[in-house]
Amino acid sequence: MTKIASIKDIEAKIGEIVDGCLKSDVMEEVFKDFMIPKKKDRNAQLRSCKDQIMHIFKLETLDEKNKCVNLIIQVIHKEKSNKKVKFLFEVLEYMMLEDIFPYKTVLDRLQCADLSYQKKFLWCETYGVIKRHISRLDYKGCRDILKSMIVKTADIPKSDWPIYEKQIEVFCDVLNYILDPDSQLMPGYLAISEIRRHMPDDLHVPWVVQGNLMRFIDRFRATVKVAMTTERWNLLPVVHHASSLLTSAWKLEPETLRFPLNRQLPYPKEMHQRQSKLFRHILKQGYSQDFVLQVLGVNKQSVNKSFPLEQELSEVLIETLLRDDCSNQFWQHLSALIIYFLFYQMANFPSVVDHLCQKLSGIESQRFQANRDKLCWALLQFISGSMQKSSLNDFLPAIKLIHILYPESEPLPVHELTKPLDVVHFSAISILFHLNRRFMSSHSTDGAGNMLSEIANTSIPRALETQNRYLYKLIQTEQPNRFTITPDFGLQHIALLCNACSTTPEIFHSTIPRLMENVCGDDCSPTIPLPGTNCEAYNKLNPLSVELLDSLTAHTKLSMLHHFVARIQNRKSKVHLSPAFVESYSRLLVYSEIESLGIEGLVNQVLPFLFEHKAWGRIYTLLEIICYRLHHIRPNYRLQLLSTLHSLASSSHANLNQLQQAIEGAALRLIMGFDNCDIKPQLECLINDKKQIVFKDSEELNRVLMLTMARSIHRTGAETISGSWCTEVLKAIMTATPHKWPVSTLHCFPATIQEYFRQHQVDLPDKTQLKSLVDSEFPRWKNILTNDQMASNEDQESSFAYFISPNSPPYFLCFIWKVLFDGSTPSQTAYKVLENMKASLMSEHVRVFSDFLIYEFASTSDGGSHLNHCADVLRDMVWKYNVVSLDRFILCLALRSSEHKDVQVAFFIIHYLLIKPDDFRTRVCHFVREVDDLDHWSHEDWYSQHISFHQKFPENYFFEGLLDHCSANPEDRQGTGKYLPSYFSNICLRFLPVLDIVIHRCVELLPTSNTSLEILIDHLGLLYKFHAQPITYLYNTLHYYEKKLRDQKKLKKKLVTAIFNAITEHKPPNWAFSRTFVDNVMKCPSHEMTWEPNAAYMCELIGRLVDTIDDDKVTPFATRDWRFNEFPNEAAHALHVTCVEILSLPLPSEKVGRAIMNVVLKRQPRVQVSELISWMNAIGLVLTSLPQVYWRPLHDIIVEVLKSPELSSTIPEGAGYPFPLFSFESKKATESDNYISRVVALTHIVWQHMRIGQLSLVPTFLKEELKSQVHSELQLLFVFHLIGPSYVRFHHERSRCLTEVTSFLYDILLEMNNHVEKIHFCNEISDFLYHIKYMHVGVMLNEKVKTIVDQLQMTLQSRLQFIHPSAAR
Repeated sequence: MTKIASIKDIEAKIGEIVDGCLKSDVMEEVFKDFMIPKKKDRNAQLRSCKDQIMHIFKLETLDEKNKCVNLIIQVIHKEKSNKKVKFLFEVLEYMMLEDIFPYKTVLDRLQCADLSYQKKFLWCETYGVIKRHISRLDYKGCRDILKSMIVKTADIPKSDWPIYEKQIEVFCDVLNYILDPDSQLMPGYLAISEIRRHMPDDLHVPWVVQGNLMRFIDRFRATVKVAMTTERWNLLPVVHHASSLLTSAWKLEPETLRFPLNRQLPYPKEMHQRQSKLFRHILKQGYSQDFVLQVLGVNKQSVNKSFPLEQELSEVLIETLLRDDCSNQFWQHLSALIIYFLFYQMANFPSVVDHLCQKLSGIESQRFQANRDKLCWALLQFISGSMQKSSLNDFLPAIKLIHILYPESEPLPVHELTKPLDVVHFSAISILFHLNRRFMSSHSTDGAGNMLSEIANTSIPRALETQNRYLYKLIQTEQPNRFTITPDFGLQHIALLCNACSTTPEIFHSTIPRLMENVCGDDCSPTIPLPGTNCEAYNKLNPLSVELLDSLTAHTKLSMLHHFVARIQNRKSKVHLSPAFVESYSRLLVYSEIESLGIEGLVNQVLPFLFEHKAWGRIYTLLEIICYRLHHIRPNYRLQLLSTLHSLASSSHANLNQLQQAIEGAALRLIMGFDNCDIKPQLECLINDKKQIVFKDSEELNRVLMLTMARSIHRTGAETISGSWCTEVLKAIMTATPHKWPVSTLHCFPATIQEYFRQHQVDLPDKTQLKSLVDSEFPRWKNILTNDQMASNEDQESSFAYFISPNSPPYFLCFIWKVLFDGSTPSQTAYKVLENMKASLMSEHVRVFSDFLIYEFASTSDGGSHLNHCADVLRDMVWKYNVVSLDRFILCLALRSSEHKDVQVAFFIIHYLLIKPDDFRTRVCHFVREVDDLDHWSHEDWYSQHISFHQKFPENYFFEGLLDHCSANPEDRQGTGKYLPSYFSNICLRFLPVLDIVIHRCVELLPTSNTSLEILIDHLGLLYKFHAQPITYLYNTLHYYEKKLRDQKKLKKKLVTAIFNAITEHKPPNWAFSRTFVDNVMKCPSHEMTWEPNAAYMCELIGRLVDTIDDDKVTPFATRDWRFNEFPNEAAHALHVTCVEILSLPLPSEKVGRAIMNVVLKRQPRVQVSELISWMNAIGLVLTSLPQVYWRPLHDIIVEVLKSPELSSTIPEGAGYPFPLFSFESKKATESDNYISRVVALTHIVWQHMRIGQLSLVPTFLKEELKSQVHSELQLLFVFHLIGPSYVRFHHERSRCLTEVTSFLYDILLEMNNHVEKIHFCNEISDFLYHIKYMHVGVMLNEKVKTIVDQLQMTLQSRLQFIHPSAAR
């Protein structure tokens, strides 16, 4: 109470002071209407008032001053006399001028809660004081005043706006003064931030105020246009495995699915809306689950249930339901999406189904009749697998949905089950069966009979009653012959029962074995031979078809996988798994919805289990599946597999040679199969986790890893950002296996790797010295290694121990060579050494032998006879004696040599082994002729073709050829090696990755290797018929070696034509390249080819990609089952074949690049202006997927535009901002469609699609080619519009580029300032620079900024005075 009384006393005292200061003479008061008042000294009154107030308050500290101000303002708001109120305002002003009260304190307190628009005089005086003194505040203080004003004006109700017109007018006067750039109170960028933050769209302020604010906000349209990618909401990515390294370009806010924007700027409404078009496009793409997580910035382990994913997923389902052209594979993809997002609780099943019901209730049933069974089938995938884990109430909305989907008043006829996919027609009744089962299990039942009798009581639509009776009849099959396969009861009936009864154990446990018995054998079953000796498998040849597996629910497939895995891990039987079993298991692994037990289970559980129990045969089988049956292995699984192979390679195998070659072959394929954008993040994970990166005993695999890294760095433009990860991997490789590269290979490496090898030279053994050592050692062992001289048992044992010791020189294969070269026959001791030599040690012997052989061939001086004899001996070692396998030896030869001459000799040997003798060519021709295609997913009996080839061309892993020739006694010719079961592999398929490397190494040797490479392609190009990734291989080859192949038009055509023709035999005509290209390039003889692509061809080529990416159009490419293709979806396939076709054109690269850009930069009859952004999007994807030389012409075009008369002209006085010149808008094409706006839009989109490595080259381009060209204001604005959108990318992905680009912008700003007399768009220029400062660079360039701002024209200098902290008042 005393405190309150004291405050009141002080307020009363202030009132008395005011009364005393304003006291008038009594006579004057009485006769004021008749007397002329005396002139009073107002300053004296104010001074007197000040002195008295200071007598009451000490006013020594800021806190005391604040309290005093608050009390005075309280008195003002309680005072009834306007005269006293005015005097108190004057007192406040006086004390501010006298530096007694801080300006900020007084002006902030004036807009207190007591200030009301209803008190006209008080309101007007308050804002009068603010206007007169706000200039004394720094820009942050002005910002606070503005914030308070916005909040205050919102208090005026709409009905009172006309009544309080004067108050609003005064308020607007102050508001306009603050926002007026000539007032120089604060940066406009801060002002709009406060306005947008505190005045949301639904906040109503008086019309006059709103008009003033909108005019101010409209000024920042220019900043938005500069900072925003042209029509970003219409851009779409291509989703494929390379997208795992996702840039920030496609990030969305997980709670809203909107772009993460600076909400304070007035972006178009399309930018603020939910990006449904982009998100649904991503959802529709195959293998897009990880991409979705990347876009949302979340992971599976920590998801947020607030995602608006349910609605978007429902909308995609509805769109697909209403379309007539969606394939079964697309529905398979949608069902996988449903399972994925619902399983990880990113969406809620009842919400998804409720949304479907809400949407479909207003649609005529005829529109969705064609696909309603497929929608139910997609939902059945989740329902059947989660029925036991969720509440029954979660599935009740499905009943309502089924009633909406099947509204017929009469029962529908039952579809005949003639093929597996007919099972889909029973999806709705299967859902109801599951729900009934769950309902009955929730209430105590006394057996399956009661449960089945209750089906009719479930809410079954009239339309499904016949299906219900049919299903009931199937279930009631007599027990003795229950579910036995007969002509009238096939696997499709079993599939139906599995789908409908997977939650009914008494039925499900009877049906799954019926499926398994088709591919499994038992001890009583007959056996069939596998390649090799004494290798038998169960006689089951026909695998479960993909169509049958597609017709099964995920729950059923998961149960089958459990059976498959259990049988794989069961090692009791001596008979190997049947071919049908292995093929069926490999087909189950492609289903992403059962990934946890599929490929993930294979990697994390099955392989480690088998390795622990040394089940080498099973491991070998799984390695073959990985190599020859799995098309899409996610990068993290690929890395885990390599880690497992590291462990396998370092273990001691019961079987040496065959398993070791399988491990090396699998590792080779896994490394080469890394996507260009995947290898960097995966290797960084290994480095961060301090796991083994490289192979300790395999120089070849480490070299291939380095080649793959080089390709990745080149493709992604990561040359500028390769960083420490690259150096760490190179260091690990060189520590494990020191080696050198030939100059021809080094020249093709990225600069980072070249620099590393310049700094880390490796000295390798001299081949001359190697020859001398072998020659000096050979006489010591000659007798023991030949049949000419009989050796004692003691000598045999000592020699045997010597050669298999890892400490002995690895010359054994060289000795075998010399024995054969001399015409002798190796002894059985030689065979036993090879038989018992450790696999990793054998690899070292092969490397040394390749070095020895190169010297032997290179040093031939007596002409062709000696060379021919060398070649014949080598041929015998490979094919006759089976001492070394062809693929292993050629891989070593192709990668081993480092000197240019040695490389040429090595490729002479390779050429000889592959081409001159007919051993390998005969195998290739036979395999190509006998096997129509390698579409293994459609084969019903691959085994017959597989065993036929091996019987004609047996493969000997245990040196049987040598044993046959060194053993006189037939009984001694039985080897002790135990063959592992091979189901898919042969020398032709194993050699494909080696052939890839050989061709690449030949390309590096161009032009000297031109002829031999053409011969190689002519003879072995047909082998690419069986390549798992032929288009990807062509793309990587043409991309990485673009400089080498630039002038090799004939060779490039031969390579592309050979591979394309090899894989086209059973493909539809429109599956890859355009008909125009095939007719004019591939089918035209090289010497007659005069065709030059025109604009119509380029439009056709890009148009195919445009139509494929657009979800509303029909793709011109033939539909394929993308689960068994090298690409995950149509768009990824279309992008790659388009790029390969472009890279194959017989034109200079720069010319082709410009022609592609002219499709949208020039007006084309086929390209509608309304679709121009879609075409630019496709071109952006293509250009950024091509080498730099193709998109480099865009920089030339930018320079040309910069020098154009339009940008060099003088700006008329009073001209508005040139929006149409720089900003293309589809909706305003008549105004904004011009060449310059198209160049800006295309640049935005190309840079949007670039990887950050490519985008990091932009600052260099700006500094080297544009810096000296900017002299006019329009040129400056053009550059601003080009680079503005990239700031977000640099901010999140490459902060170093932020400072480089910003420094460049200030440099050209100064340059422009020095060349023009007057700057017309000071506000727009300064607004963008403030945007850069506050959103991106902060204080990083303060010193340079201050230096440049101080040199600018005064108008612009005044606008930028707050951009440096020292400029603040």
